[in-house]
Amino acid sequence: MNSYQEYKQKALENPEVKKEYEALGPEYDIIQAMIDARKDQNLTQKELSERTGITQADISRIERGTRNPSLEMIKRLARGLGMRLKLEFVPDTAAK
Repeated sequence: MNSYQEYKQKALENPEVKKEYEALGPEYDIIQAMIDARKDQNLTQKELSERTGITQADISRIERGTRNPSLEMIKRLARGLGMRLKLEFVPDTAAK
């Protein structure tokens, strides 16, 4: 296990940290899906920018988690990646 994974595991033992981490899960899921799709296609941020009309700086900010994209921007990114966007609402078993 690398030092980041060890740090993360230790940090998540704190219930407050774990709650905040889980609250951000959907945002990080979207970011990771976008990064994975871009890298799977061997695209740079610049190339994705050219396909979508979204600036490379904004793509970088989205991938770093410092830019909160609109639903329309996420749809443009999906189209630029040759994909369609699918959102789901699933039961929250932890809420019971």
